[in-house]
Amino acid sequence: MCRAWDARGAWGPCGARGDHGARSMCRAWDACGAWGGRGSATVANPVSGASPDLLPRFLLEPEDVYIVKNKPVSLACRATPATQIYFKCNGEWVHQGDHVMQHSTDRSTGLPVMEVRIDISRQQVEKIFGLEEYWCQCVAWSSSGTTKSQKAFVRIAYLRKNFEQEPMAREVSIEQGIVLQCRPPEGIPPAEVEWLRNEELVDPALDANVYVTPEHSLVVRQARLADTANYTCVAKNIVARRRSASAAITVYVNGGWSTWTQWSACSTSCGRGWQKRSRTCTNPTPLNGGAFCEGQNVQKSACTTLCPVDGAWSEWSKWSVCGAECTHWRSRECSEPAPRNGGQECRGPELETRCWGARGAHALPPAAASGAEDVALYVGLVAVAVCLVLLLLVGVLVYCRKKEGLDADVADSSILTAGFQPGSGATARSVPADNLLTIQPDLSSTTMTYQGSLCPRQDGPAKLQLPNGHLLSPLGAGRHTLHHSSPAAEGADFVARLSTQSYFRSLPRGTTNMAYGTFNFLGGRLMIPNTGISLLIPPDAIPRGKIYEVYLTLHKQEEVRLPLAGCQTLLSPIVSCGPPGVLLTRPAILAMGHCVEASAENWSIRLKKQSCEGTWEDVLQLGVEPCSELYYCQLEAQACYIFTEQLGRFALVGESLSMAASKRLKLVLFAPAACPSLEYNIRVYCLSDTQDVLKEVIQLEKQMGGQLIGAPRVLHFKDSYHNLRLSIHDMPSSLWKSKLLASYQEIPFYHIWSGLQPYLHCTFTLERLSPSTCELACKIWIWQVEGDGQSFTINFNIAKDTRFSDWLVPDGEVGSPALVGPSAFKIPFLIRQKIISSLDTPCARGADWRTLAQKLNLDSHLGFFASKPSPTAMILNLWEARHFPNGNLSQLAAAVAEVGKQDGGLFSVSEAEC
Repeated sequence: MCRAWDARGAWGPCGARGDHGARSMCRAWDACGAWGGRGSATVANPVSGASPDLLPRFLLEPEDVYIVKNKPVSLACRATPATQIYFKCNGEWVHQGDHVMQHSTDRSTGLPVMEVRIDISRQQVEKIFGLEEYWCQCVAWSSSGTTKSQKAFVRIAYLRKNFEQEPMAREVSIEQGIVLQCRPPEGIPPAEVEWLRNEELVDPALDANVYVTPEHSLVVRQARLADTANYTCVAKNIVARRRSASAAITVYVNGGWSTWTQWSACSTSCGRGWQKRSRTCTNPTPLNGGAFCEGQNVQKSACTTLCPVDGAWSEWSKWSVCGAECTHWRSRECSEPAPRNGGQECRGPELETRCWGARGAHALPPAAASGAEDVALYVGLVAVAVCLVLLLLVGVLVYCRKKEGLDADVADSSILTAGFQPGSGATARSVPADNLLTIQPDLSSTTMTYQGSLCPRQDGPAKLQLPNGHLLSPLGAGRHTLHHSSPAAEGADFVARLSTQSYFRSLPRGTTNMAYGTFNFLGGRLMIPNTGISLLIPPDAIPRGKIYEVYLTLHKQEEVRLPLAGCQTLLSPIVSCGPPGVLLTRPAILAMGHCVEASAENWSIRLKKQSCEGTWEDVLQLGVEPCSELYYCQLEAQACYIFTEQLGRFALVGESLSMAASKRLKLVLFAPAACPSLEYNIRVYCLSDTQDVLKEVIQLEKQMGGQLIGAPRVLHFKDSYHNLRLSIHDMPSSLWKSKLLASYQEIPFYHIWSGLQPYLHCTFTLERLSPSTCELACKIWIWQVEGDGQSFTINFNIAKDTRFSDWLVPDGEVGSPALVGPSAFKIPFLIRQKIISSLDTPCARGADWRTLAQKLNLDSHLGFFASKPSPTAMILNLWEARHFPNGNLSQLAAAVAEVGKQDGGLFSVSEAEC
């Protein structure tokens, strides 16, 4: 049924109104079909014969509006010619009383103009919020028909507080591209975005190096130093203005080397010397935390300047036969040596002549010449006779000493103790040859007195020859007393003296990870307990007559900055021994642990040393023939032994050559010994597999009151760019629940691989459902993504007070951190000297140091041993570094004995050469 408005503004049947206009409007409204869409004008049942030009047309249509806070909005429309205009909102007619109408006439056409307005409140819109959008539309009537306006949508404007994505702080290299992402908060109307750089507007129209993407990201094409700033993303609409957290962008500059300078002149004008060239890290200079240049800033090269050699005359030749003119002559040559390299020629005559008789005033008569030659002959015969007598006397004296002195057997116990104890009249007794090295001096006393002599290695060719008397050359009259180093008593004085040196500023202030002592030519050993780090100073490494105060210290990672590039990783602790610049005549041996599973095809391992300028230099590449005689490194399964003649700061750095390269991680679990609350934390540490890191974690957990759960496990962490994941399983849900929101925790790959963070840990926070629960049983899985893993099965009583196990103190790391003299070595001093003098001399039958190296599985280092004055001493020093204090001297004695079997005269008193 068609209805029309009545006089009261309510709809009623068309017949209720008697006027023709009402009936016309009713007819126009009879067809209640679908009206035209947004922006369209539709004619419904036009009057027959009416002109289309008289249909209403809108001069003003309603526009989309936004309600801000609680302020109502107005919608208006204006049409001509129109007899009625009404709003329809969301399919329902707006009450006539809510319309405000104005009538006027179009001056140009004379047609009536009608304008209407309505107000929309926030409450009206919220009634249908979430169902559909709120819209309104004008409907205009004329005598020719009706026309609809476009739909106007009414929305409640808002802008949420939190950004969906905020820009993140970054450090970028110069000329690198920067993308700062920003997703503004949700809002109606959608927020517009602008960027601030240090609170100033970024205008892409003024800076061609930046632009803003349609997704609101700020892009810097090439980073400049001027782009170092704080960046803020600002979102705004008609409701509010929101600011993101500022993102600090740091544009750094990595250092670059300048070109090398020219080689300097040779340091010597004659003979072998050095020449060097240098470069500086100024192309460019590192800025804003950029990496310092890698590599050496100074290169040295050996140079040889030919020395001028002055000529010298050879001996005169014999006089020639007297010639016809009663003259004879003799000659000499300028050939001993001949002048070379600019040396002076010989001065004087090359030919000498003389005459007999009246022609030569200075001639000698033949009889006088003959007499002079006879005298020379007699003098020579007498000299030969005297030499023979002296040799006979020497032989008799040597024979007497051998008969009255020590027995010829090298295993005599008096030989083993002669250099260590005061002389006595005790009779020497025989000891089996297998126990050659097992007899030890009496070192129970703190003070050791040496009577007699301390001597260097014998250079003679004899094989373990045992002369009568003391084997050592005297130090002088009287007695020489050497005391053990006492770090506890001398610590304050040592640190006080150390603090006056410039290099002390880079050393740790505490003494927990430091050992120090005073050493002379007898050598000694420094050890940092429970870390596997030691420094062996072999005998005669310190020149005689000099006393050095030597320290050994372990650095924490935060104390020393070791720059790494690419796939490089720290494989060992950073260790300093010094003082730097100390003169050693033989290499000291620095021992420390590492965590690399070494293989030539997977790793490139380098020994790095910090220079006096603070830069780290590669001094040795393992597996490559060493180019320097100052350094050498013996890499074993879990430790490396560094031979060095220059003390300083060292570290072992590796670069993976394939994804199969792996490092050893030690996985250790700790938990509180007591649980006063319902929460209970399990800490899982991922350590580099070296003793020093384990020691530091143990000290940390002791302070925190933690207890060890189970034995540590070893995980091989591969260079596969995959993170390490940790998860907890099989926990009784009736007693415990995990407060971890995710199914696993994750440690980023690079945090582990770099080695600069030696111990990382994750914490599993558990909650017991009852305070009476004291038992925990669960399993923790630790694995590398797409790799193998380890699991810990946990089953223990929380209420039980457990202590740290004895195994946490590594074997061989107890005792004094400083040992001086013979107490620092397993091999007795005299036996060591005898082995060296016997095996250093090459032997055609192989009974020399090379065979000993093979017996001890050190034959891969023959080239390094051969480059030293005493190869045998290097072998014995390495044995001492590897086996102190629990080394088996019997095995070493057996190896020496096997070498002796190849030469029957090795252990006999013989002067015969090999």
